[in-house]
Amino acid sequence: MSAIRQDAWSDEDDLILAEVTLRHIREGSTQLSAFEEVGERIGRTAAACGFRWNSFVRKKYEAAIQIAKAQRQKRTQLKKHAAVSISSSSIAMLDNAELGNIKSETFTEETLSIDAVIRFLRQWRSTYQDMNRHIKNLEKELQEKEEELDKLVRENDKLNKQVSEVSTDYRVVNDDYKALIQIMDRARKMAFLVEEEEDGKPRFKMDANGNLERVD
Repeated sequence: MSAIRQDAWSDEDDLILAEVTLRHIREGSTQLSAFEEVGERIGRTAAACGFRWNSFVRKKYEAAIQIAKAQRQKRTQLKKHAAVSISSSSIAMLDNAELGNIKSETFTEETLSIDAVIRFLRQWRSTYQDMNRHIKNLEKELQEKEEELDKLVRENDKLNKQVSEVSTDYRVVNDDYKALIQIMDRARKMAFLVEEEEDGKPRFKMDANGNLERVD
């Protein structure tokens, strides 16, 4: 029984966990078997290996997992095809040429696995390029929006300044208008007072002899 380690996971431990788990996926085995194998190699429990895989390591190998699953599927299809071919003929009738064909099929399986990896990488590269183009377009749109926002902010500041100036001019004109009204009101009152004073003063006229006489 392996000892239970309590120290932190190292990069080498993570690499072993990834390699073994991917191999089990590729061969159609269970992840639990992979965790048990890793636990025996690095001195940890299968549960600890499973938790480490699901919480941290798996995220770093998503592409490799998809490749391993594709290889597993291709391997399964080839095995089914081989089983049907063998069951249709007698095993005793196999000669050296047929054995050579089996070897060729094994080589073809590996070739197909490599082709699957190449196709996946090409597809991933195309997707990556599309994502880059999309990101660049978004960055361009963001820059345009920022420039438009900056322009609107400047225009808003300009309009606010104009409104402030108009408000100031309005207050000045309004104050001047009020002052003018007050001056006109005082002038009107003074005119009334002058008329009243003139009406209250005695009036005189000169007679034929040159004497002044009061006129009522």
